Amino acid sequence: MKKIYFIINPVSGTGSKEKIPFLIEQVFSSGLYQPEIIFTEYPGHASDLTRSAIEKKADIVVAVGGDGTVNEIAKSMIHSETALGIVPMGSGNGLARDLRIPLDSRKALEVIHKGNITSIDYCKANGHVFFCTCGVGFDAMVSERFSEGKLRGSISYVISVISEYLKFQPDNYTIMLDQETIKEKAFLITCANASQYGNNAYIAPHANIQDGKMDIAIISPINPLEAGPLAIQLFTKQIDKNNKLRSFQSRKVIIKRSKPGPMHIDGDPILAGKKITVATVPSGLRVVVPVKEDLQTPIQAQINDIQSFFREISNWIQEQAQISLPKL
Repeated sequence: MKKIYFIINPVSGTGSKEKIPFLIEQVFSSGLYQPEIIFTEYPGHASDLTRSAIEKKADIVVAVGGDGTVNEIAKSMIHSETALGIVPMGSGNGLARDLRIPLDSRKALEVIHKGNITSIDYCKANGHVFFCTCGVGFDAMVSERFSEGKLRGSISYVISVISEYLKFQPDNYTIMLDQETIKEKAFLITCANASQYGNNAYIAPHANIQDGKMDIAIISPINPLEAGPLAIQLFTKQIDKNNKLRSFQSRKVIIKRSKPGPMHIDGDPILAGKKITVATVPSGLRVVVPVKEDLQTPIQAQINDIQSFFREISNWIQEQAQISLPKL
């Protein structure tokens, strides 16, 4: 019987966790697993619980919560024999989306029950571990503002992008890759281990989380007329068609800029210096992922992403219309 620990953060993410224990009981009733459900009680508790589960020879530790909870648990599991399971309940769900883990909790649990395990890469930026993206420039500033806001989801992200655009001044960078050095004034630079930031915002549509390399996305300064189309391309997985984007692959990159400033690590903003060193660590994390026959085709997935984006636009417009209606 395999040991599986469910670490639930009751206050993270966007959805209620009340039904999760009941769903776990239903999905894991086969007797193949010995499930244990634990709720976090304070900041950093998820890391402590994960390390304890690994010491007890857990086969799988499942992160139930938002992106912060998933990252906290995943960082505590690198280079262990224990596999990470994800029940995504956040606003971005970047790692879960890239691994094509269902956002529906029951379906995500069913994926974990099947126990299909693979290994993925992770990266380190100035010693900070990340699994999806890190970046400097405009996306770091947006991440900083987005983290301060109360709203979540793709539309909120677009609003943050638009509101920050007019204030932003691009910086000059020196980017040292494996094979070449680039000097350029850039709107943003993103080091992508995975294809997206989260929220179906695909900054590096062709990034592969298992190839031992990062995709380095560099976007040149853009004018106001170019900002809208670029944002739409970001959320419809078409940004690689924008002529302002240059992409490179590298195992390591050193970014130098004129002054310290914000950098985001999987969407969490931190203050970083003038020099940032980012490196890939191949196959450093074991993860439970869907079996191939359960995956959507790339075309189906892309159609769903586009439909999801425009559904959010429609919902947001309806919400704004209701807010604007006069009270009788």
